[in-house]
Parts: sequence; C-alpha cells; structure tokens
Amino acid sequence: MKEKPKVLVTRRLPEQVMAYLNERAEVTCPQENRGLTREELLTAIQGKDALLCLLTDKIDEEVMDANPYLKVIANYAVGYNNIDIEAATARGITVTNTPDVLTAATADMAWALLMAISRRVVEGDALVRSGAWKGWEPLQLIGGDVTGATLGLVGLGRIGRAMMRRAQGFDMDIVYWNRTRLPQEEETELGIRYASLEEVLKSADYLSIHVAYTEETHHLIGERELRMMKPEAYLINTARGAHIDEQALVRALQEQWIAGAGLDVYEREPELTEGLQGLDNVVLAPHLGSATLQTREKMGMMASRSILAVINEERPDHVVNTGLYDH
Repeated sequence: MKEKPKVLVTRRLPEQVMAYLNERAEVTCPQENRGLTREELLTAIQGKDALLCLLTDKIDEEVMDANPYLKVIANYAVGYNNIDIEAATARGITVTNTPDVLTAATADMAWALLMAISRRVVEGDALVRSGAWKGWEPLQLIGGDVTGATLGLVGLGRIGRAMMRRAQGFDMDIVYWNRTRLPQEEETELGIRYASLEEVLKSADYLSIHVAYTEETHHLIGERELRMMKPEAYLINTARGAHIDEQALVRALQEQWIAGAGLDVYEREPELTEGLQGLDNVVLAPHLGSATLQTREKMGMMASRSILAVINEERPDHVVNTGLYDH
C-alpha cells in the first residue's frame, strides 16, 4: 500500500476540507485556534511533503531549508507575497494559489463596506444599541448617495470587474485605472471609461482598490493621493492593506480630507495604525473578504487538490512558479 503523503496545514480549515485531506494524507494541524509561531513552523515543517499555508504565514528560505524534501507549498489565498517564489523555484518546490473562487465573495464584501460607510450603518447600529436613540430626525446620520454616484476602480482584474457589475445595478458612473487599458470597444460595451489614476482619484465619489500587491503598488494611496480625492468621497479597500499609507489615511479621516473609508485589510494586520480604531468615519472589518463557508471550502479543496497533484507528479491547476513545468 502506498504511503500517504505528510501534509502540514498551518491553521484549521472547514470540516469538509479537513476530512478530504485526512482521508488522503497524514495531516498535521494545530489543534488550538491560532496560527503557528515562527519556531513552531520551523519545527513542524520538517519531514513533510507538502505545506498548506495562509497569507499570514511567512514562507521564506529559512522555512524551505528546514525541510529539503518539501515538494509543494499551497497558499490558501489568491495572493502569494508571503512566499519567496524565487527561493521556492530554485529548490524545485511548486507554489500554488486559489484564484477565481473568492472573486464574488470579495466583491460582495467591498460592496458591503461601500454601503455600510456611505449610509453609516455601523454608527446607526451603535446608536440604537446604546439606548440613546430618540427617534427619527431630519439631520441624523446623513450619508451619501450610492445610486447614480461615480465609482472609481483602481484595478480591473477579476474582483474589480465583479465590483463593476454590482455598481452597474446601482446606475453608477464607472471610471477605472488599470496597468493595462482595455480596448475602447470593450470599454464601450462594458459602459465604463478609462482615466489616469489622478483623474480617477479626483472624480470618484467612491474609490475601490483592486490591484495586486507589488513593490509598485505599496502605498499607492498616500497623502498626495488622499488630498486629491473629494471631501465627500469614500475609500474602500479589500485588496491588501499596504496599498494605503495608513498613517496618512488616519490624518485624512481625522481632518476630513475625505468623508470616510471601509477597510477589510490593514497595513500591519492584525495591528491597526494608532488613531484608526477611535474614528467613527471608518468601517473596520477583520479581513472577511472570502469569509463565506462555500468560498472557504472551495479554497481549501483547490489547495488540497493542488497538493495531491504534485505528490502524484502531475501539474496542478494553479501554479504560481510555472517555470518549473515549462520544459
């Protein structure tokens, strides 16, 4: 009988995923509801064939060299900036991710943040729960219109396009900036228009970020960009926290350069930049972008199948370092 592969899972995943993996592999997973410390990770990785890790796990040369027999790193995320891809490729380790399956859920979350901050839902909830609400008032918790407003999309990948489709249902004027512009015929067909990043910042009532995280997009939105935005505009981020200079954002919210923000990701999460937590004009969600049971199960199954494919010397569906297979 063929020996089951040894797999380290750094955090417990939905039951369907764990059952699938346990049936096909010898799985090591922390029982406590917390991530592994650096020392625990370096110890636990030893002797494993595969690693199923999270975006919060830093997988660098030290981790890979702690186990020279590691064959595959399956990241439970679309992004993979937590993994040293060059180091993995040099060691012949396949790296995979989980694209596509979380597109709709993340766009839904971005839309939920947009609605929540514009209509001041969180503030309203707190007011009612406090017992201080005295009834309807003409000027109570006035927010901004969504229907017919201008949505600025920074990035038009899968999630950006999904956000675009949601906005179209609210008759929004959609302007986008992307590293690569679409053909004009496609823009016309989609009912959107292209502009420079500066023009998008200046024209948007709602600015939603959907670019990949790279060195070029680190602090893409800083003080200069925030000051370009309208004072009645709202900033939404469900991509990566470090796209925004959080210190500048805190000042922008405190001094009302912009009306508000809805955040699901943070520059140094789970830590918040000082001053952010005490502000009323920001909705703070704990990285819930993909947090539906169906999405998290699909992500886990995709990562698990990628692991088993590599173990069986097959090419997995979603390889990040494709160079390993391009020969």
